Amino acid sequence: MSRGLTHTLMPWIFKRRYQEIERLKKHPLEAQDKLLRKLLKTASHTAYGKRYDFSSITSLQSFQDRLPVNTYEDIEADIERVRKGEQNIFWPSPIKWFAKSSGTTQAKSKFIPVSAESMTNCHYRAGKDMLSIFYANHPDSKLFRGKTLCLSGSCETYGRHKSHYGDLSAVLIENLPLWAVRSTTPSSKISRMSDWEAKLDAIAEEAIEQEVSCLAGVPSWMLALLNRILEKTQKDEIAQVWPKLELFLHGGVNFTPYAEPYKKIMGTPIEYCEIYNASEGFFAVQDQSDRKDLLLMLDCGIFYEFIPAEEFDKENPKTVGLEEVELQKNYALVISTNAGLWRYQIGDTVKFTESKPYRIRITGRTKHYINAFGEELIIENAEAALQCAAKKTRAQIKEYTAGPIFMKEGESGAHEWIIEFYKPPADRAAFAKYLDDALKCSNSDYEAKRYRNITLSPPVIHQAKQGLFYDWMKKRGKLGGQNKVPRLSNDRAYLEPLLQMNR
Repeated sequence: MSRGLTHTLMPWIFKRRYQEIERLKKHPLEAQDKLLRKLLKTASHTAYGKRYDFSSITSLQSFQDRLPVNTYEDIEADIERVRKGEQNIFWPSPIKWFAKSSGTTQAKSKFIPVSAESMTNCHYRAGKDMLSIFYANHPDSKLFRGKTLCLSGSCETYGRHKSHYGDLSAVLIENLPLWAVRSTTPSSKISRMSDWEAKLDAIAEEAIEQEVSCLAGVPSWMLALLNRILEKTQKDEIAQVWPKLELFLHGGVNFTPYAEPYKKIMGTPIEYCEIYNASEGFFAVQDQSDRKDLLLMLDCGIFYEFIPAEEFDKENPKTVGLEEVELQKNYALVISTNAGLWRYQIGDTVKFTESKPYRIRITGRTKHYINAFGEELIIENAEAALQCAAKKTRAQIKEYTAGPIFMKEGESGAHEWIIEFYKPPADRAAFAKYLDDALKCSNSDYEAKRYRNITLSPPVIHQAKQGLFYDWMKKRGKLGGQNKVPRLSNDRAYLEPLLQMNR
């Protein structure tokens, strides 16, 4: 398909799909009920389907009663069987691809099954939905007259049965449909490079010669690439390299700390669209330019359940369906998918901001929080407080992580923060005070623990030297792809090596 034909045909296809998205907004529960029935019927003759007698499940209640909520550890042995060549365990079609997690919630990597159905009817369909929404909001867009620059990791082959694994971006790049291959850069040869720093240079060299209209990737790594491109071209702004650049599709981390650096580097305004995709599936997309809420995708092969916050730590947590969720309440996400994950707890937490249609915001991770003293500090609290402190001190934050200082005899505890700035605050003590005050305002448990410094003393702030987090991620083998800096931890596993490197 030529570039000109693509530009003409694709908006028409996206317009038709957008009409379907609008219909789904009006009938969300019916769409989810239909999807669950389809998933159960498709997998009824698998080992899981026979074990739990999928064919006799007639309602959500019977589904919930019969199947337990799972974590990765619960199903790891079955996933390893599939990686070694066994099939038809949790999904009927052959599974040869696995998305390797970034391992931010635990030391070891996770290998998430990616079926042909999940690629086609989840990730790629949601990608089309994302573009359908963009074209609906920007009918005069000429996005398909240029290419999309995608930042991805690389894949490896496992064992004699030739299963393949890599971060999700790499798996999807390796399996792109033809229409998407023609519309993306870099080339497959460069995408497959495993040395991240060499790869960054190679992407920059190739992309400089392309007509790029869209960027897709994690904000921190994309910013590193864009700075590399400006160095190579000796240009002041990205608009001078790619004058037709329209859109940046980003996800993985909160974009707010990166908004100002991107505005500065671009030169001319572009659109920014947040997407919520993970190794397990594509969940939501920002469908309104002026609001950060994400529209939940309801017919992309994923059935949703939600664990209320009061159930998080229970051995057999109760879940609620979409029709029972309450607005502004924290939930852990549980999914059943067309790759054979059944009632799988992915570790993310969300809250609903609307129910007509269903829109969410990502609030953090079930394992990324600080609750060493009962303060229940989640990433949403941290991001908002940091933004407040940065605004009041005219600072710009690049990366950060935080963890507890545990109580010693006769001393209260505290939170210790390591923050790398684009622009540091002139008064670090004032920054710490604003951060502390903002946390008190957003989190009543934190405020209670800070009362008279009895349980928690004021936060301790360390300014990271430039490049600290990059060097730390490199040392851990976590450069590029979908790897992200862990933000909060309930122990000092991240703090100690960073503090040592920062000395």
